[in-house]
Amino acid sequence: MQFHPEVTHTRQGLRMLDRFVRDICQCEALWTPAKIIDDAIERIRQQVGDDKVILGLSGGVDSSVTAMLLHRAIGKNLTCVFVDNGLLRLNEAEQVMDMFGDRFGLNIIHVSAEDRFLAALAGENDPEAKRKIIGRVFVELFDEEALKLEDVKWLAQGTIYPDVIESAASATGKAHVIKSHHNVGGLPKEMKMGLVEPLKELFKDEVRKSVSSWACRTTCCTVIRSRVRASAYACWAK
Repeated sequence: MQFHPEVTHTRQGLRMLDRFVRDICQCEALWTPAKIIDDAIERIRQQVGDDKVILGLSGGVDSSVTAMLLHRAIGKNLTCVFVDNGLLRLNEAEQVMDMFGDRFGLNIIHVSAEDRFLAALAGENDPEAKRKIIGRVFVELFDEEALKLEDVKWLAQGTIYPDVIESAASATGKAHVIKSHHNVGGLPKEMKMGLVEPLKELFKDEVRKSVSSWACRTTCCTVIRSRVRASAYACWAK
């Protein structure tokens, strides 16, 4: 049995964690949202230096926060790839391109791959199989786009700690799978780029709290949604 006190469905979960950390372990609360942002930006700069980085930007919370952190850390050395998989909301692609390209000035490439995703999903009804198919096609597309760019040394991902937990079995073989994530253990072994995951040790609520204290609060944070391709997992492929 796996129990997740950190998720919103566990009403007193954060109180349990707070009591354990502060009262039982006697830890001090020094990890503030502002410090999380500053530390993440500094770690990115130390890790990648002047190298170029490519990021798959979905418009969801995790990849959006990752994009803004990288943009602050390395500026124009970041290239974002937004993939239209045919499973988005009405005008969602245009909204993402407008917000991150026009408003925030990120380098962003729009890839239209609706037919490719829908063809790969056709006839498949199992949610776990759909996740793996979607992950595989995304990895293929990012690899293709990286080859078009010059001297890209790093692949950035919006991996957060629950992704690691939920994909534990596929990554370590030592736990039950809750659901697989293409950004945990789903990358090809022969991939030549290094991996940048600035949110990997954070839970979703920590990501939201961090970005809520950020300068982009009134624009970016009010638009970002946590959807992560849920429409694909819920629908019946035809």
